[in-house]
Amino acid sequence: MMSAEPALIRKSMANGAEWFGQPRGLTILFLTDMWEQFSYYGMRAILVYYMTKQLVLAQETASLVYGLYTAFVFFTPIVGGIVSDRWLGRRNAVLIGGSIMALGHFLMAFEPAFYLALATIALGNGLFLPSLPSQIGGLYREDDPRRKFAYNFYYLGVNVGGFIAPFVVGTVGEIYGWHWGFTVAGVGMLVGLGTYIAGGRYLPVEIRDAAQSSVTEKKLPIENTLLQRFALLAAIAAVVVIFRGAYEQLGNTLALWIETTDRTLGSFVIPMTWFQSLNPLVVIVLTPVLVTRWTRLARRGRETSPVQKMAIGAGIVAVSYLMLAGVAAWMEAQGTQVSWLWLVAFFTVVTVGELYILPLGLGLFGRLAPDGFSATTIATWFLAAFAGNFLAGAIGTFWSRLSPAGFFVLAACLAASSGALLMMFDRPVQRAEARAA
Repeated sequence: MMSAEPALIRKSMANGAEWFGQPRGLTILFLTDMWEQFSYYGMRAILVYYMTKQLVLAQETASLVYGLYTAFVFFTPIVGGIVSDRWLGRRNAVLIGGSIMALGHFLMAFEPAFYLALATIALGNGLFLPSLPSQIGGLYREDDPRRKFAYNFYYLGVNVGGFIAPFVVGTVGEIYGWHWGFTVAGVGMLVGLGTYIAGGRYLPVEIRDAAQSSVTEKKLPIENTLLQRFALLAAIAAVVVIFRGAYEQLGNTLALWIETTDRTLGSFVIPMTWFQSLNPLVVIVLTPVLVTRWTRLARRGRETSPVQKMAIGAGIVAVSYLMLAGVAAWMEAQGTQVSWLWLVAFFTVVTVGELYILPLGLGLFGRLAPDGFSATTIATWFLAAFAGNFLAGAIGTFWSRLSPAGFFVLAACLAASSGALLMMFDRPVQRAEARAA
């Protein structure tokens, strides 16, 4: 099947100079996503506290609502990706989806509109989320060696926004009121949209060339290899669901455990929400280090495959939760609080594992996306986030039934099992990437 991407690449490459050694469009997509993630992670940092303290919801209810919301944030992109690919186009989908999301964040400032606001954000995200990263492929030629790690640098944007958000949105929420925190998140979303509009000339131009038109007119005939590729990606997504059941506890039950730790630094008490910035901070610091290391190994012919890296990442996350289980058990046995330095250690280790699995998985889905289905395939990756967040919310209800140590052991088992299952797909993925090259 002929690809429609070359026309997009020629248009985008014609824009000239690069920024930071990458096409200018990658910086625009990076900054747009950074501000969108600022709004999302800022709102997420205070959501559980808002529900338990302002709305006075029970912990089980708050965890379930948190899980349902974060799940549907990643479910709506399935429909949104299809709408983007077939009707709206990626640019229009980003603009419309981002505007709806901004409205939802501002609605969060009004307590009676709580559930309506959550639904509005999830709806807008359905158009926005798959349509932004699906433009990355059009920035590079097929033989450009930078293309392989472009998604890792894009993932940095997620975490720069996620790093800033708890300090800004979280601090405003804790000091001035949760409603003001949600308002700041809405302003961040508008800044992201402004960035995307201002840098539009550096992004791939959406053109339906003859190859793409013929695919559409024939209603996208499905070949056996295409079906196999979809089935393979769906299977990997299913395993990632299990991983996310453990990983997504970072903003859910872990936020509750953070409240029980010793957060004093001299006479200063570190705000609870600030610890949510540790995860993206480590991503920002370590991404260039890991990408440089992987690039050097690839040049020597010693680089491990993407799926092997993902399995290693799941194992590292399992180790981080086992470490936390030991700390929690000691805390319970001694009847005292543990230092916040253990939180720093946990977030460092768990984030190393995250870097081995989440950005690499996104890049894998981007590279194996069939022609004409780029946004839809990216949305399939986010479907795993939907189911994983739903699973995480359900697992979060056990927080009140188990000891913290027992709960963290459960999370470790989930992460470890996902790593073992991922290894089953290593060779099939290598064959699929060889055929897609």
